[in-house]
Amino acid sequence: MISEEARQIGAIIGTPPESVRRTLSRHGALRAGINLSNFLLVSSRTADGGPAGVSPDMAAILAACLGLQLRYIPYESPGPLADAAERDEWDVALVGAEPQRAAIIDFTPAYTEIEATYLVPAGSSLQSMADVDQKGRRIAVAARTAYGLWLERNIQAAGLVTGEGFDGAYRHFVDQKLDALAGLRPKLIEDEKTLPGSRMLPGRFMAVQQALGTPKASGIAIDYLKSFVAAAVRTGLVGRLIAKHQVVGLSVAAAH
Repeated sequence: MISEEARQIGAIIGTPPESVRRTLSRHGALRAGINLSNFLLVSSRTADGGPAGVSPDMAAILAACLGLQLRYIPYESPGPLADAAERDEWDVALVGAEPQRAAIIDFTPAYTEIEATYLVPAGSSLQSMADVDQKGRRIAVAARTAYGLWLERNIQAAGLVTGEGFDGAYRHFVDQKLDALAGLRPKLIEDEKTLPGSRMLPGRFMAVQQALGTPKASGIAIDYLKSFVAAAVRTGLVGRLIAKHQVVGLSVAAAH
């Protein structure tokens, strides 16, 4: 599938400039930073334990379009992945595009979107997004996630209680009897099943925009990466990858 998809995308965006190939292969291969904690984009593992899913496939197709070998650089969460942009650990990364990260990373438009919303406990009086952001309310959230960074910028009155990863935020929500648990809708659907009486609020407070990024020091490559993402969305490649991996809760981003 990957080689055929790469041929189709390559026919649309053309031969990559040699300057881009050199920039993205300075260490002998295209090093792709992968956020392992996003279970929608890294939905399984290969026989040898490597990442598998929509994001790893996108990286593999990009490498094939560039005519480069591929090496995955996995990170347990998005924060350390973003931090590594200044340490020359990866050439491209598949991660949520956020303004805080854009200080050191150039991003393409999104190729997928994931809705973020709130889970509230049994007996909660909260009914809407606006009800959550009130003085005295406390929201559990995974530290340094794209939606967590969004909440840091946008929550006006409520307090944020950060945990390490989804599981850490969930433990704070339950143990400290917090008012709401912020998270990606597909994960909260699972949490709702395990916590009697809990329910998700309708709507969303934001949608995580999953994109390709490259360190600003490698900025010469960003225009090619933007063309790649645009073609992947317009040709239906992203939708086919979502169907291939049978991911529920992941949407194709709007075409640009």
